[in-house]
Amino acid sequence: MKITIIGTGNLGKSIANGLLDANVVNPTDLTLTKRNYKSLAAFEKLGVSITNDNASAIKGKDFVWLCVQPHKLDAVLADIADMLENQIVISTITGVTLNDFRSKINNSVTLFRAMPNTAIAIKESMTCISTNNATDAQKNVVADLFSHLGESLLIEDELMGSATVLAASGIAFALRYVRAAMQAGIEIGFESDDAQKIAAQTIKGATSLILKNNNHPESEIDKVTTPLGITITGLNKMEQEGFSSALIHGIQASYNKIKLLK
Repeated sequence: MKITIIGTGNLGKSIANGLLDANVVNPTDLTLTKRNYKSLAAFEKLGVSITNDNASAIKGKDFVWLCVQPHKLDAVLADIADMLENQIVISTITGVTLNDFRSKINNSVTLFRAMPNTAIAIKESMTCISTNNATDAQKNVVADLFSHLGESLLIEDELMGSATVLAASGIAFALRYVRAAMQAGIEIGFESDDAQKIAAQTIKGATSLILKNNNHPESEIDKVTTPLGITITGLNKMEQEGFSSALIHGIQASYNKIKLLK
């Protein structure tokens, strides 16, 4: 398949790295665009085409990914909207709904909206996908594409804001836990590098238990909490300090902020 990514910032680079690492696309079939395209020189060395000409970049491509910032969308579409016909367009633009997007382009264009997270660079993304005019066959093609880059879930477009907060922003929330656990680990005796490895592998193991066994988190927590034990003492202290409440309120605050972008 031939793919163009328009707006190759941090997320666009992560997507490109994931696609290349998973051998989903040959380097010579991938084009990346950015205003300052010289900053993509590392990709060019791999055989990827880099340019600041969006119109030429989408010619002959099967997929066009739009990863630009919301305020740049109209300018980008002014360059390419008339040229979009048979391609599948995948937008990762925060706050721009399918209906908003549809009003700006040819109705015949097959449009998807996707919200991956930066773990897509290592093929471990949680990507939520929505569409309102794709065929089942096209949905399967896009789902298969993302299956090489982690896990994916087809959702209603109305939930995409929630998905952005829970999955994309969620990377930062999870990493903040790891950082806090590291700090605590240092305080109780570990060197920084060792504390980081222990905290990171522990959260990886915990999430793997949920994903592989499909158990509720509390059922796994019950396995390591015993009467008068150290784990329940730590958990209760965290709850007294507002651990769960702070996380829930943080996610809600991010969701309230994203609604203001519409």
